[in-house]
Amino acid sequence: MARLDPALLAQLNSWYAPWRGIRACVLGLGVAGFAAADVLAELGVTTRVFAQRGDVEKEKILSVLDVTSCIGDNEAQLAALREFDPQLIIVSPGYRPDNPLLLWAAQAGITVWGDIEFAWRVRDKVYTAEWLCITGTNGKTTTAQLTATMLVSSGAKAAPVGNIGVPVLDAIRDPEGFDALVVELSSFQLHWLDTVRPYASCVLNIARDHLDWHGSYEAYIAAKAKIFERTKTACVYNRHEEIIETLLMQADVQEGARAVGFGLDTPARSELGVVEGILVDRGYHAARGTTALELVTLSELHEAGLAQPHTVANVLAAAALARAYGVAPTDIKRAVLGFVPDKHRVEPVAKQNGVLWVDDSKATNSHAADAALSAVTSTVWIMGGDFKGTDIVQLLTKHVKKLRAVVVIGANSQETAGLVRRVCPELTVAQVAAEDAEGAKLTGDAVMERAVVSAANYAFAGDTVLLAPAAASIDQFGGYAERGLAFVRAVQQLLGVPGEQ
Repeated sequence: MARLDPALLAQLNSWYAPWRGIRACVLGLGVAGFAAADVLAELGVTTRVFAQRGDVEKEKILSVLDVTSCIGDNEAQLAALREFDPQLIIVSPGYRPDNPLLLWAAQAGITVWGDIEFAWRVRDKVYTAEWLCITGTNGKTTTAQLTATMLVSSGAKAAPVGNIGVPVLDAIRDPEGFDALVVELSSFQLHWLDTVRPYASCVLNIARDHLDWHGSYEAYIAAKAKIFERTKTACVYNRHEEIIETLLMQADVQEGARAVGFGLDTPARSELGVVEGILVDRGYHAARGTTALELVTLSELHEAGLAQPHTVANVLAAAALARAYGVAPTDIKRAVLGFVPDKHRVEPVAKQNGVLWVDDSKATNSHAADAALSAVTSTVWIMGGDFKGTDIVQLLTKHVKKLRAVVVIGANSQETAGLVRRVCPELTVAQVAAEDAEGAKLTGDAVMERAVVSAANYAFAGDTVLLAPAAASIDQFGGYAERGLAFVRAVQQLLGVPGEQ
């Protein structure tokens, strides 16, 4: 077995390093895996892709680049991996550390990087952009989009990338280059980080999530903590969460990096917050000890549809990152008031007979669902799916008084509905079966149609029917976006509301 020589490994920190002749494999053929294989081929690396599910179009493109593919189960892939004898493995976020292929790699001493680590090492192909990195259990995408919008408003060439959908490996090859990349990072991606040095970093919040992937809550926290490491200018943190401040204090940052807190209350020096209905900055200007700079008012955010407490927190976090980059308060305000939130994130769908229907399919964990439930006063809650090891009992007990009824979806809807009834016996609970009367599995559209009809039976004027599943969607849908679209279609069909043309 030939391993990467330590001297060679130390050189692999540039697009122009001696990559040619290295043997590398990519685990996964999704967006991140395809981008990694494409870059490796461009660098002259002998590359093979391993995946459990194939993609004919991607495989055709890669074959033109002399990248071969191995599609099959873990046993078949492991045999092929041993035969290929890679010196380097680039792993996609979906592969858990206890995957047999990665366990073999660890035992064999093979270098393993995630796509983000790989992108950092080859980021200088066109122009070396600064990285502003964001993580958190909830709100990552909105905050990344807000931050990028603020940077662009100031005249910088910037874009949101990473877990947000645009691979960093694609962004670094943009012919025109970027001044800054706002990199949304999942805990999966953070797990494999090793050398990334963010210009600024941010942890929005931490709650129990993805415990099935990480193996424990402690391992999940440890992955999130990596984002602060080696930060150059500012570590932005949610000052309402003690665990985040603890992680920050333990981080090994670069000399001169500052801690900048954000929260929904009055900020102290070196913090951003809210004073008498105004979002203010006391973090970056010279007179921050005695004065605060106005960013935007809560009334203005309300008019823009951005006044939910969790959204205000996201605005403050994004502003803290943008201010670290030097964006002026006037540019921040202009960016925020022109911002359009992402689809399927607390998105109003329709209102009829006094009942508001809201799509928050992106609430894939209890933390996100908690934020959505906190913003309503009386609701019929549509929830359920793959809970990824997350306990929903606390969520139920916290919001039970505002729940008109709970409609449960998901492949394990019967088990989930039973749990809801045990925790809240006084609550009306409706279960949407995963199968039809003949035992055939229902399509996602059929599941959502039944859920929406059931919710309508319990909703009264003044109520919100809220799709905030607190769970992943892959047990019944192709992703949270597919689940959200199914909800929108079902609502439009039930209410006779025309959809987008």
